[in-house]
Amino acid sequence: MLQFQVQGMSCSHCVKAVTQAVRSVYPEARVEVDLHAGRVRIEHADDAARVARLIEDAGYTVSRSEAAG
Repeated sequence: MLQFQVQGMSCSHCVKAVTQAVRSVYPEARVEVDLHAGRVRIEHADDAARVARLIEDAGYTVSRSEAAG
């Protein structure tokens, strides 16, 4: 599982935008967005740098990523 701290998310539209961005490359990904914590967790994606770029291209700032166990 990948985990990211993401800045700039504030509403359900943000959740949808981040989810769609990740699923555009990883259609089987399970994406969990916690707006309050600014956290995005993703299962079934293997390239953290690529996922971070996808989220950034959707208009958000990825400030940290880590593998979550």
